[in-house]
Parts: sequence; C-alpha cells; structure tokens
Amino acid sequence: MKIWIDADACPRVIKDIVYRASARLGIPVCLVANNDLSRAHSPLVSSVRVSASDNAADDYIVEHAAPTDLVITADIPLAARIVARDGVAIDPRGDVYTEENVGERLSTRNLLNELREAGIVQGGPEPLGMTDRQKFASALDRLLTRRLKERR
Repeated sequence: MKIWIDADACPRVIKDIVYRASARLGIPVCLVANNDLSRAHSPLVSSVRVSASDNAADDYIVEHAAPTDLVITADIPLAARIVARDGVAIDPRGDVYTEENVGERLSTRNLLNELREAGIVQGGPEPLGMTDRQKFASALDRLLTRRLKERR
C-alpha cells in the first residue's frame, strides 16, 4: 500500500498529517506535482516532478496507483478516474470519494465552473479550517486502518 498526494494544491497542513501517519504506520508516500516540492525528511516520502502540461500529475497518479493505494486529491476529475479503477481517494477536507458520490461531485464542479466563467458565481471553496483538518485526520486514520487490516 502507498499513499499518493496530488501535491500541487494540497495544503501543507494536510501533507503534515499524512507524513505523521506514514511514519506511525510505515506506509510510503509519493507526492506528485509539476513544480518543485519540499518534502518531509523521511525515507518513506518520495516525490515525482511531472511536466507542466494539463493533467500530467493526474495521469501519472492514475498510471501508477494500485487499487490498494490511497490517493489524496481535491481534483474531482482525478478522484473520478481513481474510483473508476476501483481505487480509493479522499479530499483534503476528509470526504471520501465513492462510486455513489463522485459523479454528483463532478457534475456540481462542472456547473460551478460554468457559473464562474459566466460571472454569476465568484470565488472558490472556503479556506481549510480546523474542523476540516480534524475530519481529514479521522478519515485518513479510518481508511488506513481498514486497508492495513485487509492486507492481513
């Protein structure tokens, strides 16, 4: 099992939570981004720099993540691709993407993008708050615990 992080837009505090879980459980982490990344000083944490082309990081993660891995991303199209391959993805706010919810989230995302382009809606999601961090940490712990039990 490995944890993949779509790292270009992943908040530092979320990466730190993942690094702590990785160290505690001995699970490798791979950050994928199209720019240089600072990373934790741990042999369990690696990084991959991909080209700056659209979806390069997403494509890399989809090509390399196994169904037993966990992907952390706020990118709903990437999450949809992971779920379609029977993988597990979680967003930085602690919401787990599933077959049941990813299609609806993708539709909502597309609608909001259209409304933003038309100038009807402005802005994006609220900043990550303490509740979001706690929800993420709890969801991550639950997913990793379940995955580790499945491996035994």
